[in-house]
Amino acid sequence: MTGIYFSGTGNTKRCVERFLNGMESGAETFALETPQAAEAAKCAQEIVFAYPVYYSELPKIVRDFIVGNAGLWRGKSVFIICTMAMFSGDGAGCAARLFKKYGANVTGGLHLKMPDSIGDVKILKKSSAQNRGLIKKADEKIDRAVADIKRGKYTRNGLGIFAHIAGLLGQRLYFGGKTKKYYTKVKADGKKCVGCGICAGVCPMQNIKIENGKAEFNGKCTMCYRCFSRCPQRAITLLGKRVYVQNKYEDYGETLCSRTK
Repeated sequence: MTGIYFSGTGNTKRCVERFLNGMESGAETFALETPQAAEAAKCAQEIVFAYPVYYSELPKIVRDFIVGNAGLWRGKSVFIICTMAMFSGDGAGCAARLFKKYGANVTGGLHLKMPDSIGDVKILKKSSAQNRGLIKKADEKIDRAVADIKRGKYTRNGLGIFAHIAGLLGQRLYFGGKTKKYYTKVKADGKKCVGCGICAGVCPMQNIKIENGKAEFNGKCTMCYRCFSRCPQRAITLLGKRVYVQNKYEDYGETLCSRTK
């Protein structure tokens, strides 16, 4: 069993690691944006595929990975894990429909509420204690799912017709367009940015470069908030105009020891 994941602020990485550690000792996980991910998917028969949900939809980078590697999925067994701040409806179903289109067998889906990563918008903000509580509940849900699977019962969060309708009516009809293309409005405050390059180093899209001592963006942002949450000067914003809080998983939870590439 192999894990393939996309994670902006660390929530999804934590969840897939915990799930795989419970399922199979020594199972490896691979970040979707790395060259090893597609090769790992090619070699594996059972795949745990994990990602955060944006507006009840797939992040653009995740959709592109699935579609761009369409030939890898035929005959594979795929279990889908989705993380979200509040609600997604059919977050797992969005990827499941693509995997099925390309010949995969989707064995189940697991939805997990985790700390919000959108730190430049006031809505959904929680205290550190509340975020730690979310992580504890997510861990418990993961452990229950692992125990159920070992008994032959796969949870199917987000995979039914009612979940599909909920995702469509709840968010996708109104906000789905935000994930159809890469985002172009991420920006750095020129007065705060010191050109340290941390943002460029963590961007999964290689969307950032340092020019004349400042961060410049190339119009291909997948809205993962990784650069936002890592900027030591709190200079970067995506959807909002100011930084309220930089949410990173390690601010609230413990890091698992795992074999991750």
